[in-house]
Formats: sequence, structure tokens, C-alpha cells
Amino acid sequence: MSLKLTIVGCGDAFGSGGRRNTCFHLESGEGRWFVDFGATSLVGALALGIDTNAVDAIILSHLHGDHFGGIPFLILHAHFVTDRRSPLTIAGPPGTEARVRAAQEVLFPESSKIELDFDLRFVELLPGTATEVCGAEVSCVEVRHPSGAPPLALRIAAGDRLFAFSGDTEWLDVLTDVARDADLFVCECYAFQEPIPYHVCYREILDHLDQLTARRIMLTHLGPEALGRMGEIAANFLVSEDGMVVEV
Repeated sequence: MSLKLTIVGCGDAFGSGGRRNTCFHLESGEGRWFVDFGATSLVGALALGIDTNAVDAIILSHLHGDHFGGIPFLILHAHFVTDRRSPLTIAGPPGTEARVRAAQEVLFPESSKIELDFDLRFVELLPGTATEVCGAEVSCVEVRHPSGAPPLALRIAAGDRLFAFSGDTEWLDVLTDVARDADLFVCECYAFQEPIPYHVCYREILDHLDQLTARRIMLTHLGPEALGRMGEIAANFLVSEDGMVVEV
């Protein structure tokens, strides 16, 4: 069974290269999910014609604004604009519900108290466990990227397809386990030559390439230095682009 990936956004927190914040839309016969939903993600999803009411769940890697900051906008859009009635599940690290509620109140005071016409459900993803999220099995491990809650790398199984995502992190050997035998491993690649704290660089990925056994590897979350070396990177890897569609 196929699993379709649409890149709603693949950029860093700062809009480098004019790219939107991280958000991946996954669609299969089992359901539809957003993986991360950054501050620009609602605009991106609408620009790409994605029916946000048809999305069953948002699966979060970590709680930085470029990965979850669009959720307050999506909730209000679902309530006031698209008249959503089906449940929406938000699955993320421990503390996700409190952080989403706090973001709602900062951005739209009193909005977390609105009586919605749909069920908004929260599921905690605990490192080292597997959790069923609206038809997908989500396994996660803790990585290294301070964000006020455990940052996660994700393995998402839907039907017979396996999508793996590093989240934001510095290089850790556990990433080889995350990528193992995945149909697609999406790995952050913020820098090119020298690693910076809490992010992976291109040279580190090359150095560990023989340990990454995913069927395909896609690089994402490129910062200015990596974008400036796009020709070299794209010669060796699939590189994400906003609006790209990939069969996993």
C-alpha cells in the first residue's frame, strides 16, 4: 500500500532560502497525518490545496515554534472557517498539551477556552515506546535538541511503509537505528562542513552513510551554509523542497 509524502515546508526556523517551516503531510489508506506543524504550516497547506479537515492527527518531533507553532492557527481555522467536526489528535512529547495551550493563549488570548465543535485530543509519545496514532504506529527515541521537552526522532509505520524522521538533533548514533530499513529516512542537515550545537551537518551524514540502511534518504532543514552548497548535496541525496511530492 502506498504512502504519499507532501512537503508542506522543509526550512529552518528563520526562513532560509524562503522555505516554510517544517511540516510533512503523509497520506495512505490508513489515514492522513501532519508530521510537525510549524508557524507557516497552515498557509503552506492551504497553498498546496491540502484539506486540513481530512487530516486525522499531527505528530510532533519537538516543541519549537518552527515545528509546532502553527497549531493554534489550525485549531481556530478548523473551528471558525472549515467547520471541522471530526476529531483531531495531537501526538507529541510529554508536555505537548500544556505547550499548545500556552501558545494558544499567547497568540489568541482566551482561545484555549473556546468550546470547539470537534474533539481535540492529545497523546503523549514516550521515548522508547510505540504508540498507535490514528492508524499509524509511531515509535520514537529521544535525541538532542533542547526544546523544553524530550525531542524525538520518529519512525511512522502506515500499512507496509515506514517513514523515518530525525527531527532536529545533533548527530547521534541512534539515528542509524531510526533509519534502519525505512522506506524513506528524512534527516535534518542544517550545516554543511562543521557541526553546530544540536544540529547535523552534511559531512557527518556522509561519514555515517554506510550505517544508514534506509531505502532512500532525503535531507531537510537546510540552513544558509548548506543551501549555498546545494549542488554538492543534491548530487548525492534527495533534498526536500516545499511542495515536493514523494511516494514513500
